This record gives sequence, C-alpha cells and structure tokens, in this order.
Amino acid sequence: MNTDLKKHWDSAYGTNDITKLGWYEASPEPSLQLINDCKLPKDARILNVGTGTSTLIDELLNLDYKNVIASDISGAALEKLQNRLGSNKNEVQWVEDDLTNPTILSRIDPIDLWHDRAVLHFFTEKKDQNAYFSLLKKLVKLHGFVLISTFNTDGALKCSGLDVHRYNKNMLLDKLGEDFKLVEDFNYSYTMPSGDTRPYIYTKFKRIN
Repeated sequence: MNTDLKKHWDSAYGTNDITKLGWYEASPEPSLQLINDCKLPKDARILNVGTGTSTLIDELLNLDYKNVIASDISGAALEKLQNRLGSNKNEVQWVEDDLTNPTILSRIDPIDLWHDRAVLHFFTEKKDQNAYFSLLKKLVKLHGFVLISTFNTDGALKCSGLDVHRYNKNMLLDKLGEDFKLVEDFNYSYTMPSGDTRPYIYTKFKRIN
C-alpha cells in the first residue's frame, strides 16, 4: 500500500466537506449514460475504482444493480460513503486497496465493467500505470466493458495538490492494447464546485479478446 497516497486521500476526505472537493459530482450523468449504453444485466459485476464518496454508487443501487463493488485506497472516504448510504451499504462489496499494489482486488472474481472517473491521471509513474492496466486486464471479462474518464491533454496539470498525467484516446488505446476496442469517446467540460472547469475525456472500451 502506498502509505503517502493513502495518507493524502484520508486527509482530503476526512477534513473537508465532500461537496466542496474539486471532483465532486452531485449527479454523475456522463458515467450513468455510458453504463446504460452497455446494456448490462442487473446482476453484472460492476467495479468502481477510486470510489471516494462518489454518488455513482447511490445511483447504481437506485437502478437496482445487484453486484456493485466500491474500491478506494482511502478508508476515510469509504466510511463517509457508507454512512451516507445507511443500510444500503450492505448491498455493496467494499474493498480498501491500492490499485498500483493490489492485495485484495487481484483476488476478486472477474468483472463485467470497470469504471474509473478521475483516478488514472494520478498515476504519473510508468510502473504505477502498468500495475493499474495489468490489474484491469486481469479482471475484465471477455465482452466486458472499461469506462475511463480522465484529465484530457489540455486539462489541469495538478489536482488536489498532486501532479497528474493527462490522456487522449490514443494514449488509452495504447495502454489497453489490441484486446480492447474503443466503442465511444467524447470530451467533457466538468464544472467544479468552485465554478472552475476541468477538461476531461470520457472513453468506453469493450474487451474483444
């Protein structure tokens, strides 16, 4: 476990109003639309990496998805989300783990959908990026989907005080390799709680091999 990153994110979630955080979404509409377009059955295994306190988990439960897995390196973030969900937290599988050095995620059953909003760009070292994509490729089933939304190449250089690595669709295609087909991509301007905007790229891939 990267203790420095864990400490950073525990502090970010533990000491701040989550609705004021720079990546907070009251309603994760772009992600929900991409998930809807995947036409998954309600018992599909959906892994949300870097969950934080994302309202996406609430929405997936509201849509009656039965196998939602919420993962984050920050126990403080997951605890806040669990508290918000109340008894509904029992409908979610919780995994506190490090995507770049996984000890639990590497042992879970294969998944139908990998969803990442605003996590990948924090991995600036190639070894961490390689670990991320290695885990993804290990877990995603044949014909499963990968949804990655990350800072676009003209996006911010930092987030939450940390350096970021920005992407375009070709960079993500290169990382995923020939086993994945790009199904959809679009640029998206996210408005932060502060009113500032952040350019993202949203992508949907399907595993074909």
